[in-house]
Amino acid sequence: MPKLKAAAVSFLNAWPLTAGLDASDRIELTLAEPSRCAAMLEAGEVDLALVSVAALTKGEYEIVPGLAIGADGPVQTVLLAGDQSPAIWDEVFLDTASRTSHVLAKLVLDDMGVHPEFSPLPAVEGLARATGTKGALVIGDRAFDVRKSQVLDLGREWTRMTGLPMIFALWAARPGRVSPEDVQELTRAAQHGLGIRTELAQRFAAQRGGDPERYRRYLSQRIRYGLGPHELTGLETFLARAAAKGLLPPMPLRFVDDVVRTTRTRRHVSLDTALAKGAAGERLDEVEAELLDERAPLLELGLAADARRRALHPDGVVTYIVSRNVNYTNVCTTACHFCAFYRPRGAADAYVLTRQELAGKIEETLRLGGIELLLQGGLHPDLAIEWYEDLFRWVKSNYPTINLHALSPEEIWHIARTSELPLEATIRRLVAAGLDSIPGGGAEVLDDEVRRRIAPLKCSTDEWLSVMRTAHQVGLKSTATLMFGVGEEPRHRASHLRRLRDLQDETHGFTAFICWPFQSANTRLTASDGSAHAYLRTNALARLYLDNVPHLQASWVTMGGGVAQAALHMGCDDFGQVMIEENVVSAAGTTFKMDSEEVERHIRDAGFSPSRRNMRYQRLGGAGA
Repeated sequence: MPKLKAAAVSFLNAWPLTAGLDASDRIELTLAEPSRCAAMLEAGEVDLALVSVAALTKGEYEIVPGLAIGADGPVQTVLLAGDQSPAIWDEVFLDTASRTSHVLAKLVLDDMGVHPEFSPLPAVEGLARATGTKGALVIGDRAFDVRKSQVLDLGREWTRMTGLPMIFALWAARPGRVSPEDVQELTRAAQHGLGIRTELAQRFAAQRGGDPERYRRYLSQRIRYGLGPHELTGLETFLARAAAKGLLPPMPLRFVDDVVRTTRTRRHVSLDTALAKGAAGERLDEVEAELLDERAPLLELGLAADARRRALHPDGVVTYIVSRNVNYTNVCTTACHFCAFYRPRGAADAYVLTRQELAGKIEETLRLGGIELLLQGGLHPDLAIEWYEDLFRWVKSNYPTINLHALSPEEIWHIARTSELPLEATIRRLVAAGLDSIPGGGAEVLDDEVRRRIAPLKCSTDEWLSVMRTAHQVGLKSTATLMFGVGEEPRHRASHLRRLRDLQDETHGFTAFICWPFQSANTRLTASDGSAHAYLRTNALARLYLDNVPHLQASWVTMGGGVAQAALHMGCDDFGQVMIEENVVSAAGTTFKMDSEEVERHIRDAGFSPSRRNMRYQRLGGAGA
């Protein structure tokens, strides 16, 4: 199969997107300045190019979803510079390397009430002539060396004007040339490149001089590589303002995975029949699940789910577990739009827990009757499998009774990739070191259309499921999850549940399902519906559809005790965890807390008998044990 021909900008800010393509067997890469990349794409010399946004006006190109080069504030490498205040400039020399920055410079100066003449000129010559009433636009790596008394960072100015990020470049393709597999290859390359930004900064410093730490901060803290809803709003705003000023023609955005959406034909399904089937334990199909999600009244949906819960768990016992959620690091390379917890490597509040800190947390957990450590963290680019093996062996040698419920599929996929190991070998080594079970984190919505929008650098749906499949095959048990309310549709939620049920048919490895609504505070993504009504509907639907998953866990941590009690009458038979510590959803503004006594009181007040359990749902004591 011939390789896809691609061109990309040679500036440092593009290196994290291109470094992983060096050994690609799908994509052949050429490096050039932005204007040359655009010319190659327009001439048909390449199928795909990392081009400045303004280059999209040259053809009906398709944008690769999820990936871009942008900034949400100062960018450092798109500058207007001169010796005097921009307020008196009568001429500005425009760096010929990128048309997008020409447009941005004009928009920013217009907003300031400054209207000079604009003259295209190579950056070195333009900067040399930027004296007195003259200014110059300088972009890319040359901007690191600008030494002028007056400097405007155009990334900062755009965000000041609009409150939005600025997108400078993205992958654009000739229509029909890029397949979903090519998109995955570009995404994998970005995941690799973002994980080695320190090394890339050091390599750049070795080539051109300068401080590698400065370049690392630039790649980690200044440049944004995602193209999610917040970034798309910034991009659309830029294009609209440019069109309104006559600087660019109107430009509709088309994406590689766009399809012509028509009204879907769906066979007629009776709502009453679907509810009766679900309540009786008959298997629902995806069409019936969508119908129930869209149209079933909450009370009727809840009654059907309660009938299933009573059939599956007739003794009236509701279980819970005492565990501690420990996040061993907040350093992460994926920068998901819905996450308020992660920090880039090098940030002032980035951390990796020490053994002493972890020991204190485990010992407190044991004193409080805890039996499990729910150990998860960000995708730290420097932690290979040996680090996790050493950590697990240390935990098990010092605290042999603690259950290590650790590492989401996303983390395991990251460990396998960074350690260059097969997935099964990675999991077997982790199990040998002490891993007991796997939490279901990182699933969000198992539909790639949604995942590319909210978390473009995370593993795909198939990759997440492949980790779970392999873990189940080597004997591990795990939970399954759904984070909804990120703008997905009923069809996406139904698809998510179907993928989980199909895998459970195959492996029988899921012990429980947990859903919760997206918590939007302190994140860059807006929640679509995180109400109690939406939570109870989603939970009840899952009980009816996931006929092969034995337990459903109420999410009091995100919803509060009262809503969790209602969930016990709409399909749930478990009250989740007494979380001695929780950091991720609390970083997004959720602060519900309970100890064991409070959990048991809530269970009794809802009309059930409480019982402690372990991860495999074996009861450990208490009423109903």
